[in-house]
Amino acid sequence: MPSIAARWVVSMSLGLLMGVEVMAASPAPVVAPPPPVAEAPKAAVTSSVLVKVADGRFLAPDIARIVNRGELVVAMRSVDSPPFFYTKNGELVGLEVDLAKAIAKELKVTVRFDRSAPSFNEVVDVIVRQEADLGISKLSRTLARAQAISFSDPYLRLNHAFILNRVKFASLARDRSLPTVIRGFTGSIGVIAKSSFADYAVKNFPTAEIREFPSWQDVLSAVEKGQVVAAYRDEFEVKSILKSDPTMSLNLRTVTFRDLEDTLGIAVGIQDTTLLAFVNQFLAEGSVKLTIDKVLKAVDH
Repeated sequence: MPSIAARWVVSMSLGLLMGVEVMAASPAPVVAPPPPVAEAPKAAVTSSVLVKVADGRFLAPDIARIVNRGELVVAMRSVDSPPFFYTKNGELVGLEVDLAKAIAKELKVTVRFDRSAPSFNEVVDVIVRQEADLGISKLSRTLARAQAISFSDPYLRLNHAFILNRVKFASLARDRSLPTVIRGFTGSIGVIAKSSFADYAVKNFPTAEIREFPSWQDVLSAVEKGQVVAAYRDEFEVKSILKSDPTMSLNLRTVTFRDLEDTLGIAVGIQDTTLLAFVNQFLAEGSVKLTIDKVLKAVDH
């Protein structure tokens, strides 16, 4: 038989083993599950987002502003530019005037033209200051302007063009080919001050001498007199000069740049995102698409 001491050791060993077994068999502490995360309520389209107008409709704030006012304010340059906008028998008419009126009709409001801006860039400034809803004024879509306003999709695409003084150009060319002389143009170019073509000239003809004039008539006068070699603008303005007076082709010639395009768009304030979308949709659904041929034909009417 084992001694008392041996039995005590065995007993202690069993006790320790039983203690381990009891501890192992003890249930794990119950941990309460985390409380469910409440879902954020879905945003409802209510008057906190849209604005209720007099006829009960809920409209985006920029559209409601125009509807509640009852008129669409359109910025347009003060200097006439037929056939886009010009005064005839005391009434403002033209292709872009018709465009503005058609947009206002879709909004079921009247249209008022703000013609306070003497230059194209100043038409953009009117939109920046939020003094007009839209700028429709033969505005070229340029990177410089797009930093301050939004532009609609183009409603007319025009190529760039030169009117050249034949004598001055012949002196500059000196038997070199036309493409060679034009692409590396080192002569003088006349442009309208504060216009898109003033910017285009610097970018596209970096070795030329750029001279700015107050108006297109001043530019044309300068090229006729040989004060500049070339006048630079879109193909409509260039072609319409010789179309109106074919005898000018004796002293002047035109060059159209097929790889340089001027796109015209409607200016919209950067805050008026829904109005911009509306204008783009209007242009997409428009039944009449402007082309250079249609614009030239409108000059005869």
